[in-house]
Amino acid sequence: MNKKLIKQSIFATIFSTLTIGVLTILTYKTEYGVFLIASFGSTMVLLYGYPESPFAQPKNIFFGHLLTAIVGVFFLNLIPLPLYILIPISVGVGVGLMILLNVTHPPAGGNPIIVIMGSVSLDYIISPVITGSVIIVFFGVVLNRLILKKKYPS
Repeated sequence: MNKKLIKQSIFATIFSTLTIGVLTILTYKTEYGVFLIASFGSTMVLLYGYPESPFAQPKNIFFGHLLTAIVGVFFLNLIPLPLYILIPISVGVGVGLMILLNVTHPPAGGNPIIVIMGSVSLDYIISPVITGSVIIVFFGVVLNRLILKKKYPS
């Protein structure tokens, strides 16, 4: 096996565990609120497995998650449609806006589904979306720039 691939795999395992672990501890062992959403798991794949991808850049991670969560909250609270119509339209609008604004982050495409199915409040934008994304980007910079000495963000 390729030593570079093994090293990348090991660091991706460690930092995915560490990042999601911190978000999980903040969610379940503090009174600060929710820091964890399912789409962050997919973010780990891009951030630690393929950090050179445009989809794994901090701007895309942060604004992709933020934008699609806002779209989900907007549709949930302001568009009176049945869920089976609301969910696909909100995902489509979120994906379209990410592409239009050049902040595409594929895992964030699931955020409108999470928002609408969970009937979350506006606070959801701050925590977990903004705070969780900032923590994720921080760990991504630490691993990729400081430990692996990669040009990240690229």
